[in-house]
Amino acid sequence: MKQPNTSKDATADARKAATAVPAKPEPSAAGKGMTQLVLQLLRPYRGWLIIVFAAMLVETAMSLAAPWPLKIIIDNVVSDHKLPDWLAWMHDLPMGENKMGLAAMAAIGIIIIAAVGAVASYIDNYYTESIGQWVANDLRMRVYHHLDRLSLAYYDTHQTGSLLSTITDDVGTIQDFASSAMLTILIDALTIIGILGVMFWLNWDFALIAVGVTPFLLFFVARFKKAVKKATHEVRRRQSDIVAVVQQGLESMKAVEAFGRQDLEESRLEDASRETVNAALKARQVKSLLSPVVSVVVSFCTAFVLWRGAWLIVHVPQLMTVGALTVFLAYLSKFFKPVQDLAKMTNTIAQAAVAMERIRSVLDADTIIPERPGARAPKTLKGQIVFENVAFAYNPESPVLRDVNVSIAPGQRVGFVGPTGGGKSTVVSLIPRFYDPTAGRILIDGVDIRDFTIQGLRTQVGFVLQDTTLFRGTVRANIAYGRPDATESEIIQAAKTANAHEFIAKMPHGYDTMVGERGSTLSGGQRQRIGIARAVVRNSPILILDEPTAALDTESEKLVMEALERLMQGRTVITIAHRLSTIRDAHKIVVLKGGVVAEEGTHDELVTLGGVYAELHRIQTESGPNVVAEATATAGGPPSHH
Repeated sequence: MKQPNTSKDATADARKAATAVPAKPEPSAAGKGMTQLVLQLLRPYRGWLIIVFAAMLVETAMSLAAPWPLKIIIDNVVSDHKLPDWLAWMHDLPMGENKMGLAAMAAIGIIIIAAVGAVASYIDNYYTESIGQWVANDLRMRVYHHLDRLSLAYYDTHQTGSLLSTITDDVGTIQDFASSAMLTILIDALTIIGILGVMFWLNWDFALIAVGVTPFLLFFVARFKKAVKKATHEVRRRQSDIVAVVQQGLESMKAVEAFGRQDLEESRLEDASRETVNAALKARQVKSLLSPVVSVVVSFCTAFVLWRGAWLIVHVPQLMTVGALTVFLAYLSKFFKPVQDLAKMTNTIAQAAVAMERIRSVLDADTIIPERPGARAPKTLKGQIVFENVAFAYNPESPVLRDVNVSIAPGQRVGFVGPTGGGKSTVVSLIPRFYDPTAGRILIDGVDIRDFTIQGLRTQVGFVLQDTTLFRGTVRANIAYGRPDATESEIIQAAKTANAHEFIAKMPHGYDTMVGERGSTLSGGQRQRIGIARAVVRNSPILILDEPTAALDTESEKLVMEALERLMQGRTVITIAHRLSTIRDAHKIVVLKGGVVAEEGTHDELVTLGGVYAELHRIQTESGPNVVAEATATAGGPPSHH
């Protein structure tokens, strides 16, 4: 079955909703917000919901009809009771003239009831599963789309493992609830209503017993709901901790093995796993009490009806027959079974509620970088960049930048240096709006960058980072990652410019060779050259280099520097440097210390000045270009902010 067109609309609506900056809900509005989210997710599938509801009505009707063929056999075939008035038409049929004919009709009735019920069950199960799958798909895409648009500040304070757990486990819980548990709950609710009506019609005083007990059962279930939900919340939190620990361990496996700390990582997982086991057992302790209590209460009701019905058959046969008692007991069992099922569903409902709360907490995150109304996509920029009184803090108590004023002319090469924690990485993160300044503004070509669309602004900025991130896929796809419409010739030319074509051509499948996760099958120099090729293909007028040769050997550094020299031609280039030799020929060097511009000038000017830069230069000249830690310590840099 194909997904309806409405699901595409739903995905588009989800993207619009995720892009908007949501206000944090008040606690009293949380339930309303969650209900609205559920309705938004279900709205595109209302046609399927109608089909499911109709099938459920038919299935419930067949469930109500199921005991009647047995009643006919007991009362009208085995015994000599008359058929009820509403079944008197059976005598008018050719088969209804004798008892065996009635028995045959009852047998055929069983088959018809089962067949119709089976078709209805297939339809509602299939369409409910379809709804569950597509709702999960829409929700998964909505959450991921929202995460894609959050500022990096959100990821500074949230564990990736916990977010991964939300987008997989929690969305999976919602999918299971929508495709299975919800169907059971709706069928049970319809069954309870239908059976209650039939029981009142059969024997109202017996029906009152069931009605009288039900409120107490529901009250008991409601009392348990909060405890079960709280326990479930703790279990999910502990499960997220396991995902976070495992993810960190697997991502850092090389460091773990290098330092021989497998025992430490295993002990961390053991602690997280043990806490999860304890939380799960506490939750089960609460959940396990519910079903037995309900079962005992139901048994008392069934025992009383059985005793009272037997007494009526013996002493007042005109009020109760064996067949009627059999039907009533069947209905009573069918009535309390959904009540028991709903009681057992408390755990499932709690899990779904907790999952929805966790998903909602992600969707309510308001750290999205806002776009101004009327923001426009920039045309090709010249690359003039001006920082005007810029300040920034990751948290208000610890400012990282204070009153930064820097002017960069189009085509200039500017280096940012300084002690660790001085704010170098933060400065360049503000240009593509990974973060927004807490004060001041940044202009590109005389326009406040907040007047540009975020996507449009970022297409004008290329990056070559210290550790190039490669994605699982082909070399070709990784080079074209920043510009998917790049042609084959453009990709190859970019690789040649980056000194990468030669080693790529020697790979088993050339540009179609698959690289491992994070580019693990390539050397550091090869990864950097692919990163440079990616920046060449993107062809952005502004280029940011974040110490791109810091982790390379001498031979690799030479190849990368040659490629960078070709890449930098005709662009505004901002370089974060620890090796001062890499920015010696820059048009301007900006020295950041303690979040402010301490010095500014060319290499020769700053060495002559005899300040922070001169001290860094002296240390690296005397001790070697790779001695960064000593230089940082001597310069007196504060702890790193980023």
